[in-house]
Amino acid sequence: MVRFLTITLIPILFVLFVANVLEATELNVMNKCWRPDPHWRRVRNPLARCSVGFAGKMTGNIGKGVTQYKVTDPSDDPLNPKPGTLRYTATLIKGKKWITFKRNMKINLHKPLLISSFTTLDGRGVDVHISGPACLIVYKANDVIIHGLKIHDCKAHPPSSVMGPDSKIIQLGQVDGDAIRLVTAKKVWIDHNTLYDCEDGLLDVTRGSTDVTVSNNWFRNQDKVMLLGHEDGYRMPRVRHGYAHVANNYYQGWTQYAIGGSMSPRVKSESNYIVAPESGRKEITWKKRSHGDKMQWKFYSVNDYMEIGACFGVQKGTGKAPPNYGPSQRFTVADAKTVKELTSSAGALHCTRNSVC
Repeated sequence: MVRFLTITLIPILFVLFVANVLEATELNVMNKCWRPDPHWRRVRNPLARCSVGFAGKMTGNIGKGVTQYKVTDPSDDPLNPKPGTLRYTATLIKGKKWITFKRNMKINLHKPLLISSFTTLDGRGVDVHISGPACLIVYKANDVIIHGLKIHDCKAHPPSSVMGPDSKIIQLGQVDGDAIRLVTAKKVWIDHNTLYDCEDGLLDVTRGSTDVTVSNNWFRNQDKVMLLGHEDGYRMPRVRHGYAHVANNYYQGWTQYAIGGSMSPRVKSESNYIVAPESGRKEITWKKRSHGDKMQWKFYSVNDYMEIGACFGVQKGTGKAPPNYGPSQRFTVADAKTVKELTSSAGALHCTRNSVC
């Protein structure tokens, strides 16, 4: 089981903090930005200014011209979406849209849902499950927030036709059964979601996707957790090419590795709380030699806390891999020994109607 707080890939950032009792814990910079506000439900858009890491502030999702849309109907018609459904607003409403949900609901997607640019899915305050056979794809889209959802039981799906962004029918190829897949996407924030029990992986960030922050999520009951770059295989996460900043995550064992890579990626592991499995492989990292790969690795560990014999292995390559964050992307990484508490309420939050979240 892995509770992720902050990752950064190509550039991407993973992060995963929170607390069960708000008054009794220290919050990370993202949660401090909105969770103590008792009026968060009334004014939701300030959430967009709370992201850090490579996604930066999601200010493109707010401001003039935002359509506030509430999902009232959990049904799904992939080709002729009905008003009130999630697919209707994600495909037929143009421009900036902030999507919330009227009540607790379970949405079974019959075919993949393509999320368009400048879309926010905000599940705060209700219990929203999105399940298969198909799930979410961000394809050639930018400025997307996915927050507060439980996404699970996604299955591989044969080629099909769906209503896509700008009200156009899109022909899709085979999909593998990921909870969320990013394909050539840019500036995406995935925060406070619970992802589990999918046929392939939980999160794939592929084909040149960049400027992604993955924070405060709970990934559970899964072999393949996260792929950063385009290649299959075991991943928790696995980084192919590109850069990942893996910070303040809580790892509770693994089968093959905790952080893997191929094609000479750059990975900075910082202040993670890493508990090795009781038996089996104790080394945290794994590196796959690929054709044309000169093994010029830049994997290194800074202030990670390790238990039960966990070890980072030999750090290869010359130089280091600094995040090179801009002013709107920087954040303070917490001490590794605080990570168990900081990640204790990772995943979709249980927020009441009339209190802080």
